[in-house]
Amino acid sequence: MSWTILLIVSLFCGLISAQDDGNTTDFENHLETQGCSADMCDLLREFGAVRDKLRVVETRMEDSETRLKDTETRLKDTETRLTESETQILELKKEKKTVVFSAATGGGDTAIGPFNTDTTLIYRKVITNIGAAYSPNTGVFVAPVAGVYYFTIFYHAGGKYEALLRLYKNNDVVVLTYDHRCTSDSADNGGNAVFLQLVQGDQVYVRLGVNTHVWGSDYPTTFSGFLVTEM
Repeated sequence: MSWTILLIVSLFCGLISAQDDGNTTDFENHLETQGCSADMCDLLREFGAVRDKLRVVETRMEDSETRLKDTETRLKDTETRLTESETQILELKKEKKTVVFSAATGGGDTAIGPFNTDTTLIYRKVITNIGAAYSPNTGVFVAPVAGVYYFTIFYHAGGKYEALLRLYKNNDVVVLTYDHRCTSDSADNGGNAVFLQLVQGDQVYVRLGVNTHVWGSDYPTTFSGFLVTEM
């Protein structure tokens, strides 16, 4: 029994050697020429078939390993690009423009108006002007970037004349604040606020209505705004 096993192993090794040389068919022909028992030849042919299948499996495994390495490389490249994108986003957030302003009419404790025509109200007392988008010379805010902005207007006035302020976006009235004339009312206060979507270069300003007035000083009559978010 041991001799038979040894013979099979020896023949199998010979088969492997022959297959390693790429001459499986020649080896089978050699077996037929030299002669062997039918069972032994069948067994050796089965071993040869198994060997061929193993080689196919090994080739497929090598291909799979190659594809896996390629996938790992692409994954690393993706991770690198993701890290770069995150860095760019952080840099953009740091570079986000800040726009904030607040100004009062100034000019001392005296009335502004009434005038015989609508008049752009100039808020000369600048309290805050981060981004320098508001001009105390013209009273006009010019949007430096596209985005959503928030604006407020407040006023103080006497009751002798009407009080009317309109907030404009370019040439269009957006909101207003108003109080009628009243002889029994010695003082009036009012205000309004609005969110506006602006593009770069849009102008926002306040106009005093014809034959109306507000009180001019450093405190009660103000115009303010800030950039909520860029778009």
